[in-house]
Amino acid sequence: MKKKRLQARFRRQILEQAGFRCGYCLTPQRITGARMVIDRILPEAAGGLTTEDNLWLACHACNEFKGAQTLARDPVTGRLVRLFNPCKQRWSEDRTHIIGLTSCGRATVVALQMNHKEIVCARQQWANVGW
Repeated sequence: MKKKRLQARFRRQILEQAGFRCGYCLTPQRITGARMVIDRILPEAAGGLTTEDNLWLACHACNEFKGAQTLARDPVTGRLVRLFNPCKQRWSEDRTHIIGLTSCGRATVVALQMNHKEIVCARQQWANVGW
């Protein structure tokens, strides 16, 4: 019960800070047809707390793909690196594809499957209508 109250307390603030978009794939909440979830950047299973600096907005797909992951392999270097932190890092605005320029960005794009065929097609449609 306490966790839900804490999340509700931060929800509006997190929505506004996130610009009402998923912190990972940048999908706007208004076009998903579903409420986004509050994601713990460092999951509870890894000791993450329900605090403002550990909470961010995520779409259901990114939240599911991320799960309890905190690390992933950079597809270029093969190194295990921390996943992208939407509270502290920013993506470039690349329209239809999310392009990781750093090892962290590349690993996150792969781990969260952020450029799968369906989402790229959806982003193209959104771009075509000015979203």
